[in-house]
Amino acid sequence: MAEEARRADRFLLELDGRFASRDPSEFERAAGALLDVPGTVLFVDSFEHCQWLENWLWQRFLPRAADHTVVVLASRTAPQPQWTSDPAWSDVLYARELEPFSEEQARSVLSSAGVPSSLREQLLRFASGNPLALSLAAAGAASWSGEEFWAPSADVLRTLLAGLVGEVPTAAHRRALEVVAQAHSTSEELLTAVMPDEDSHQLFDWLRDLPFIESTSHGLHPHDAARETLAADLRWRAPTAFTTMRQRLAEEYLRLLREAPEERVWAVTDEIFYLFRDLASFARLRTWSRENEVHERSLQPEDIDTVLRMAEETEGTDSADLVRYWIRRQPQAFNVFRCIATGRRVAFTTRLTLPAPPDPEDLAVDPVVAAAWAYTEATAPVSPGEHIGMTRFSIYPEHYQVPSRVIDLSNSRAQAEAARARRRAHGFVVYRDADTWAQRFQGVMHDSGARPRVGDHTYGLFTNDWRQLPVESWLRHVITATDVPAPSGPSGFTRAAFDRAVREALTHWRDRDAFAACALIRARLAADLTEPGEELRILLRQAVDALAHDPRGVRARDALTAGYFSSAPTQQASARRLGLPYGTYRRHLRQGLDLLSQALWDRELYGGPLAAGERVSEGPA
Repeated sequence: MAEEARRADRFLLELDGRFASRDPSEFERAAGALLDVPGTVLFVDSFEHCQWLENWLWQRFLPRAADHTVVVLASRTAPQPQWTSDPAWSDVLYARELEPFSEEQARSVLSSAGVPSSLREQLLRFASGNPLALSLAAAGAASWSGEEFWAPSADVLRTLLAGLVGEVPTAAHRRALEVVAQAHSTSEELLTAVMPDEDSHQLFDWLRDLPFIESTSHGLHPHDAARETLAADLRWRAPTAFTTMRQRLAEEYLRLLREAPEERVWAVTDEIFYLFRDLASFARLRTWSRENEVHERSLQPEDIDTVLRMAEETEGTDSADLVRYWIRRQPQAFNVFRCIATGRRVAFTTRLTLPAPPDPEDLAVDPVVAAAWAYTEATAPVSPGEHIGMTRFSIYPEHYQVPSRVIDLSNSRAQAEAARARRRAHGFVVYRDADTWAQRFQGVMHDSGARPRVGDHTYGLFTNDWRQLPVESWLRHVITATDVPAPSGPSGFTRAAFDRAVREALTHWRDRDAFAACALIRARLAADLTEPGEELRILLRQAVDALAHDPRGVRARDALTAGYFSSAPTQQASARRLGLPYGTYRRHLRQGLDLLSQALWDRELYGGPLAAGERVSEGPA
């Protein structure tokens, strides 16, 4: 049809539904010539991937088309019945289902492809006239003998793909297949990034020549059926290698995400979560459905009344008052979701940024925010300059707090923000049905145990501490289906008491018996040591030596070493040993104590390079 349009000198627009935005305005910008240029022909391939645009197209876009225009949609899904039966469209809408090839057509395909006559009957039985299966079989027929038996089963299809690809030339080619089977689309740049030691240009050309690969404006894209079969086959052959490649892709997408301009953030986020579509942990949390498709935009003044009404309908007056409070405090945290088909506002979410120290007014007004801060204080306090991220509201009245497209998008955005944010400590999400969501989040997020009450309802808070578990590590656990490690428990020390314990330990460092009885032995940083008394002495010495890694800490390290680890009887003697005036020595010593206490406190709260059960070795860190 496109060739006919070109021969007729018609203006052509060709779009791919797999890469269509959720926002109708972006589709309209891409296809705008249809509204302005008479005679334009618009082709939208793979329309099933943007089926959520259908109602909007019929109701809002197509009626504005210029004269003598033609729109051709190719989809695996038929048009909705109301359009094919609508008298207003009956004269201009033509829907045709492409039937399987007839036997004569199928034989012609196989003959043109040079398939040996002895193999054609088996291929015909296998493909049953399905054009894709027939094309795949014909392309790979050269690698099979006429004695092989064909049957339309998954095992045979895997064999078909193996024959289609043929003898994979090298291990690098097989890894390239792992990339194209998992990534939504594969560019040469992506291939280079995840396979830096290989000739990505040659590999990309080889992939592009495979008969089940399409070249699109976004890169290489396998046919859907071929992709899933290829992925299953590769996962069966080498599950560890397949998972390793998935991790590399996730890490590369994270790098792109952190460097992406704002308008590219959500596209990269979608690429990341596409990797997880077959993981059980995400199946509990996400719908992966395009029904009830929505798109989000930032809160506008005209949205406020609708947002408040939705909050009151689902959570009550007290919750609506809190929504009003946060609109005043952080309007930029609100996003409103509209149904693409109708443009109707259907949901909203609120992702708060809460810097430390907490605002007393926030604590007094919002019990949920107060509970989050209380949890952080009891476990891993948030330092000045750090902040909490919280999905405070996720309100979709028609699908209230059950997996939906709104929650899919909101969670994706929250993860993207966690990856891009600087100095983010904890991330929280809030759900009313805490028990159900605790099961859904198992292995992915932690139940804080907090159950704050707002009005007639209690809410559960689920969290990750992104300092203890960076997003890269979190993704690694998700990909390998291992539970995200539990956050560290409370220290048991206030900061002031911890600083006193560090000073006490330094004072008794040379007396092993006295050191073994000091308060620092009871700290969390000593909990996993096999011989706490001796190993903590070594750890303390290593921590002092490590201060010299920063040029500002060299004199502090020297002052602590002379004052506590040498045989100098007094601080004056330590100053003389270093050749410093006593006042200067005291200043360096105070600085060293502050730096050392901070370094050990960070290890106390967040863990450090010493793994559980790993012995401390002698010598400087």
